[in-house]
Amino acid sequence: MYDFDREIDRHGTSSVQWDGAADRFGVPGLLPFTVSDMDFASPPEVLAALRERVDHGVFGYTDWRLGEFREAIRDWYARRHGTAIDTGALVYAPSVLSQIAQLLRMWTEPGDGVVVHTPTYDGFRRVVTGLGRELRGVPLDDPEALERELARPDSRMLLLCSPHNPTGRVWTEEELTGFARLAERHGAAVVSDEIHADLTAEGHRHIPWTRIAQPGPGRRWALVTSGTKTFNFPALSGSYGLIGDPEEREGFVRRMETGEGLASPAVLSLTAHVAAYRHGADWLDALRAYVAGTMAMVAERLADGLPGVAWTPPRAGYLAWIDLRPLGVAEDRLQEELVHREGVAIMPGGVYGAPGCVRLNVGCPRKKAERGVEALVRAARRLATA
Repeated sequence: MYDFDREIDRHGTSSVQWDGAADRFGVPGLLPFTVSDMDFASPPEVLAALRERVDHGVFGYTDWRLGEFREAIRDWYARRHGTAIDTGALVYAPSVLSQIAQLLRMWTEPGDGVVVHTPTYDGFRRVVTGLGRELRGVPLDDPEALERELARPDSRMLLLCSPHNPTGRVWTEEELTGFARLAERHGAAVVSDEIHADLTAEGHRHIPWTRIAQPGPGRRWALVTSGTKTFNFPALSGSYGLIGDPEEREGFVRRMETGEGLASPAVLSLTAHVAAYRHGADWLDALRAYVAGTMAMVAERLADGLPGVAWTPPRAGYLAWIDLRPLGVAEDRLQEELVHREGVAIMPGGVYGAPGCVRLNVGCPRKKAERGVEALVRAARRLATA
């Protein structure tokens, strides 16, 4: 029904992944597996809704609180996650990172510590350090380190990635409950970035932060997310969130509308979100199955070509996080081989604070993904046996 094998030429579309690869890696013509968008067209139901809205021809000022936007989110969470959403608790922003930036300004001061898990999504690093806060990383499986960092008197926020980027880890309810207890014990706010939630693989379950935290006065937490990642329309912008404390929520909206000048959201983003959440479930299920097949292919090629690397598919997302450190391959030499000999662009783990790993984006037709993993295997084998 949906053709994910179809190759779509993205050159000349101002694509960061395709047209921007030369700037990032210094060589033109690379086959990219980099930033986390997909090479697939958005669901046909979304495209049809966008065409209808464009054909209307009038794009005047809009308000995200009017129309079906909030109700579509509520219904999606009820169907997809078995979770009740209070539409009155929703907020809107141009992007997830803009929400995080605003919450950092509200709940921390310059110099304060923001605790994250490592490896760390590079967007977190940019927004936290760019606002003059200190990024404090703790390993994924080290609760003692997490408590130690949160216990520091100037650690004001726990910034979660749930599911986790770049590893694709899906946090269990027990783990999330533990995070909430630690944050409350040490007086830290919690912001949970859940933009990869709907890409959770079959057999795993995403738990929204709203299932863990209680709303009400004094409850400094926020869930921030967007449908743009799931349904592949990030360039349309648009995100939404849920904030536990009503006064903090009002303060967030006020700041966005005054300090940030958010008078009107991108109307096509609202259209795309509503269509995706109303009619995109079948496409999403087909996409998840296709990505699972691609990840199985990656696992097979790695097992055959790099037996020293123990790798299993991620629990969420289309990003294959591969730890090559057992091979003893230097990251700079691997990138040299990938870029200049294999002609591919793959994100180095050092970007996320984990040199020796790579993040391979396989949100693409399988033939392309095969070329990427085979290039990686060849490059790593040459260096490991040199």
